[in-house]
Parts: sequence; C-alpha cells; structure tokens
Amino acid sequence: MSESRPPFPPFDLESALQKVQAAEDAWNTRDPHKVALAYTPDSIWRNRDVHVVGRAQIVEFLTAKWEREQDYALRKGLWGLRGNRIAVRFQYEWHDAEGQWWRSYGNELWEFDRAGLMSRREASINDRPIAGSDRRVFGPRPESERGLDFPLW
Repeated sequence: MSESRPPFPPFDLESALQKVQAAEDAWNTRDPHKVALAYTPDSIWRNRDVHVVGRAQIVEFLTAKWEREQDYALRKGLWGLRGNRIAVRFQYEWHDAEGQWWRSYGNELWEFDRAGLMSRREASINDRPIAGSDRRVFGPRPESERGLDFPLW
C-alpha cells in the first residue's frame, strides 16, 4: 500500500469517531487538494444529483462548491458503522454571492478500502435559507467541542 489513511477498517466506535472528525477537519480547510487525498484515486461519489469519479473530478467539484458556498463551515456526527462502512449526518452553513446565508443538512454513506481511503461517498443534502443572525456554525470546531455531537436544528 503506497497510500494509507489511518484508522483502518474494520471500524469500532473510537476509530469511526476519529474518521468522522478527520473528515470534518479536512473539509473545513476548504482545500480541495487536501480533501481529495482522503479518497481512493478512483473513488466514486454521488453528491445530491452529481456523480463524480476519481480525485481529479473531486478537486474540480470541491473547487466549484467552495467558490459558490462562501465562508463554508461544517459539523459532522457519526450515525452508524459496520465493518468498512460509516454513516454520517452533517450540517453546514455558507452564504452565496448575494449574501444569503444557508444551512445545509444531510447524510453521507462512506465505504473504505483496507488502506483507510474512502472508495465510495453518497451524500443526500437539503438546503434552507437562514438569516445571518441565525447562524450557529462559525469556522472549524473549537478544541473544546471536539468529540461532542451537534444539536438537531
């Protein structure tokens, strides 16, 4: 294995929580190249109605996403796990070019290879407009909140 991303499957509660927090941390960098390294070179994604295959398309997709979804800030929470699969729920906030704030809610299904790289990601997401004064997510998770779940808004 030339590339690996611990922890490795099969996951237990502790290692699944580590995987979820690592994904949250990476996505909050808004660095498409860094995020793409957590996925297999031929990773398959479904994100809403978009299908993406491979790291180059992941980088392209995330670059466009974070140009559109400005000041993006994310929280992920473990929903379930089995073997090499993890289910996650998440919420993130962002604003568009016109200044409208949004809260996006969703679920992801993840599948990992033996090296701990994600080979499949399926995301279902819904968006809701919010007032800027209703924001609850401000940047990466503070150290004091790591390991805690987030409220069901």
